[in-house]
Amino acid sequence: MPDTRYKFLLVSIDALISDIAWQLVREGHEVRYFIEAESERSIADGLVPKVDQWEPHVDWADVIIFDDVLGQGAKAEKLRAEGHHVVGGTAYTDKLEDDRSFGQEELRRHGVSIIPFQDFSDFDSAIAFVEKHPSAYVIKPSGEAQNIKRLLFVGREDDGKDVVHVLQSYKAAYADTVKVFQLQKRVRGVEVAVGAFFNGKRFMHPINVNFEHKLLFPGDIGPSTGEMGTCMYWSEPNRIFAATLGKLEQRLAEEGYVGYIDVNCIVNGKGIYPLEFTARFGYPTISIQSDGLAMPLGDFFAGMARGTLDNFRCKRGFQVGVRIVVPPFPYNDEKTFDVNSRDRVVIFRKPNREGIHIEDIREVNGEWLITGSSGVVLIVTGTGLSVKQAQSQAYNRIQNILIPNMYYRKDIGDRWFEDHDKLHAWGYLREA
Repeated sequence: MPDTRYKFLLVSIDALISDIAWQLVREGHEVRYFIEAESERSIADGLVPKVDQWEPHVDWADVIIFDDVLGQGAKAEKLRAEGHHVVGGTAYTDKLEDDRSFGQEELRRHGVSIIPFQDFSDFDSAIAFVEKHPSAYVIKPSGEAQNIKRLLFVGREDDGKDVVHVLQSYKAAYADTVKVFQLQKRVRGVEVAVGAFFNGKRFMHPINVNFEHKLLFPGDIGPSTGEMGTCMYWSEPNRIFAATLGKLEQRLAEEGYVGYIDVNCIVNGKGIYPLEFTARFGYPTISIQSDGLAMPLGDFFAGMARGTLDNFRCKRGFQVGVRIVVPPFPYNDEKTFDVNSRDRVVIFRKPNREGIHIEDIREVNGEWLITGSSGVVLIVTGTGLSVKQAQSQAYNRIQNILIPNMYYRKDIGDRWFEDHDKLHAWGYLREA
């Protein structure tokens, strides 16, 4: 149990932070939860106390938590200036994620090598560019469109013909949705992310090293989903961190940033190449990370928001998290969701819910029902001194769950065994 009971106000655009709100409730804290999107407001009903507006509750709260970018940083910044304890970004840190080019230029300005990229605001110009400069590229929408994870496309052909084909398809289907996007040269290597929590003054230790599995199907095939699961561990700052995020510590301190920040990278024998920032909690990353903490979650957030927590206790070994989804994920299809998934009951064969984290869930008469609109249901975690132990615990817990039409990847963490050997051979996991 936590050392102190706190009053937490959580402010969300799309109900991303529901699991953290629920964990804080279970720790015994007072929680009030605001969800902006009407289509998501039923999420966490019956599990977390809700409010229709968040502003009237600011003075009530000991700690205020914002769960996203897209303008939330400016709100957090203003409240901190008024003397409130707030976990959240700033207008600057929001822009690091929302404006991909700005994020890349900030890395370059701080002495970090970046991958060549080009911005476009129309598809014809991008098609002409690839045809003139044939190569393998990654298509990355910017702004709000980057939240549609399936639109991110990683080209495989060295002549860029697959990228041209996808751009032509996007022109026909998404011209009104994707206003600005980036073409980034594809670099091959190991994909790894380093992230850390920031307390307004400095990075908190240890840092987090994580390996996301973004594609829908085992073996890394299929459409991009944002994340189907992650393998992670805690570490002292390593060479990847020192070469990327570590260089921004002074700038983040100037901003008074409070929260988690992560940079995803491709690394190979030639160097470290940062791809993009996540200037907020990751989802479902934060739920998996919470199982790696060896201290109460409420104390962790309060210490971070107040700037009093520099080093925190965490578990040795690894954490593995697997996302459980239902149709139409990762696509948006309200009819399919209504027919196949909405209000389906989540059944537990045995009443053990350890390692179970909610996403789009509400509780009615003690039963968990699927709600929301996206088809993301649960994150199931496992921990262990080895990756195999963490995997085994997570997948054993999944066997206790029965949901009609549920699907998930069965290989979360498998990449570690090959990637670990390469990263060690290149020396990137050594302490900086």
